[in-house]
Amino acid sequence: MLDERLKGELIKVGLDAKEAEFYLAALHMTRPSVAEVAELAAISRTNGYDLAKRLMRRGLLTLTEVGPTGKPGGRGRSVIDLGDPAVLQEDLAGRKKILDGLVPELRAMRDRGGRRPRVRYLEGAGGMRAAMFETLEWDCPLRGILSMKDLMQVPGEHVMDEYIDARRERGVSLRVVRSPEKETDQFWPTSAHDLREVRFAPQPWVFTLTVWIGEEAVVTMAPREENFAMVVESAEFARTQTNLFEALWSASTPQPAQRNSSSNARSRR
Repeated sequence: MLDERLKGELIKVGLDAKEAEFYLAALHMTRPSVAEVAELAAISRTNGYDLAKRLMRRGLLTLTEVGPTGKPGGRGRSVIDLGDPAVLQEDLAGRKKILDGLVPELRAMRDRGGRRPRVRYLEGAGGMRAAMFETLEWDCPLRGILSMKDLMQVPGEHVMDEYIDARRERGVSLRVVRSPEKETDQFWPTSAHDLREVRFAPQPWVFTLTVWIGEEAVVTMAPREENFAMVVESAEFARTQTNLFEALWSASTPQPAQRNSSSNARSRR
C-alpha cells in the first residue's frame, strides 16, 4: 500500500490525488514502464499515460524510449526515469514570486470596485446620533448640508454640542451649507475654533434633510416624521454626492440673502 502520509503532503504542494499515487508508485520501482506503474497504483493504463505526461510537465519524470525486447517481433517501449524532487520546491518558489506581484494588484481591484455598496438604516434619535458620530471616523474635511431647526429637535441640542466638541477635539473640519429658513436662535457661524466654514443656500432652495458626505460614505438623516438615518457605504455614490455638494457650495454665500429675525440672535461659539 502506498504511503498515505506522503500522498497527503504531495497533494498539499499541488499534485492531485491520482498524480500523487502514480508518482509514489514510480518511486518504488527502477525504470518501470507506464503500464507497470499504473498497475502498482491501481489505475488504468490509459490514465497512466495521461498522468505520466502531466508529471513530465512538472519536471518530476521523463519518458525514455528503449530498444526492442529479445522476443520475436518485440518492440521498443517507454520507461520512466525520475527527476529530482527538488523541482517541487522550485515550482512553489516560482508560484510565490508570481503571487507576490499579483496579490497587491488583485487587492487594489477589490478595493476600487469589487465590493458591493452597503446600506444601513438606523432608527430614532439613538440611530441618528450613532450615524453622526460615525462620520468622525471618516477622512476630513467633511461636507454637510444641515437642517439646523430639525437637528435641534432630533437628536437634540445636547447631542449637537457633544458632536461639535468631539469633532473639534479630533481635528475634523467641516464645510457646511445651510438653508436660512432652517436656522434657529442658536446660530453656528463660520468658526476657525470649531473648524467650521458655513455658507447659505440661495433662494428658493430649502433643505429639510441633513446630509454628511465623506470620501467613501454618505449619511442622510430625516429627523422629522420619518425619524431615521441612512448610511450608504459606496465610494462611487460619495463622489457623486461630493460633486453635487461642490456645485451647491459654489452657488451659496457666506451670508444668507434673506435672514430671519432669529439670525440676529446670539452666536453660539
